[in-house]
Amino acid sequence: MLGFLFAFIKGINEFWTEIHTYRQFSKEVEKMKAPEEIVKVWRKFDGFPMETLTKAWYYEKAGAKKQRSIELMKAHREKYGITGNCFDLALWLLEEFKEAGIRAYPIGSHLGTMEAHAALAAEDKEGNRYLCDLGDQWLEPILIEASSSKFQSGKLAGFFPGAEVEVLPGKCEVEILYHRPNGKISRQKYGLEPVSEEAFWEAAEFSQNHIYPKVLFEMRLPYKGETAHWEFEDWQSCLSTSQGLIEDPPLATLDEWVERLHQKSGFDRNFLKESLEIYKEMNSGKSG
Repeated sequence: MLGFLFAFIKGINEFWTEIHTYRQFSKEVEKMKAPEEIVKVWRKFDGFPMETLTKAWYYEKAGAKKQRSIELMKAHREKYGITGNCFDLALWLLEEFKEAGIRAYPIGSHLGTMEAHAALAAEDKEGNRYLCDLGDQWLEPILIEASSSKFQSGKLAGFFPGAEVEVLPGKCEVEILYHRPNGKISRQKYGLEPVSEEAFWEAAEFSQNHIYPKVLFEMRLPYKGETAHWEFEDWQSCLSTSQGLIEDPPLATLDEWVERLHQKSGFDRNFLKESLEIYKEMNSGKSG
């Protein structure tokens, strides 16, 4: 009887320890979240994938300038359901922040090169900066101001689909570590020096003029009570979750990929077929 009682008490203590740990962890996560005025703008893009289909599709149709205006992006979204690559998303988000009266500016890494990645830093009323990266499909902005009393070090869940993140601020850049369920760690660095809008548009133009032959499509999808990260790349697709990677069944034809992408994103089927055919020609028909 005493053994049962001791085991019961031990179980209760372990339960409350877990509850305390969870609450403490939740408080740390909450401190790193952006204020409502920033999140409200960010939420306008919740259903926006990051994709390079539009880049290849519009390249064939555009004149000398390949980077679309904000107005044209909105028109394409309305007509075809499409979004764009990391530059498209960053430029559009920047415009929305402006309209909301929020100070934000472009940041990124390797801008003006084939390895470029574009994002934004948005500031709250106290001047604290938050990383806003729609291109990598973050769930929400995260605090990157190490001097802030709200800043929390260590791994944090709830900011990126299928991974915990760790923010490592430096003097001129911030590094993000992505901790995957299988123990794998990947990294992304962002220079924190504000990029002028003129220079950012030039970097965007460079990006839209250089098409990597392997299509990339990333989006956030609900999955068993969480938001997971679905990715289509080089004619394969998978879902990254907090429990690990789930591979999709392979497909044999381009038409099957059109349908899978349409079902996931709602993108116009004719647009999908036309843009995928461009990549098929570039990629030696690896789709089937």
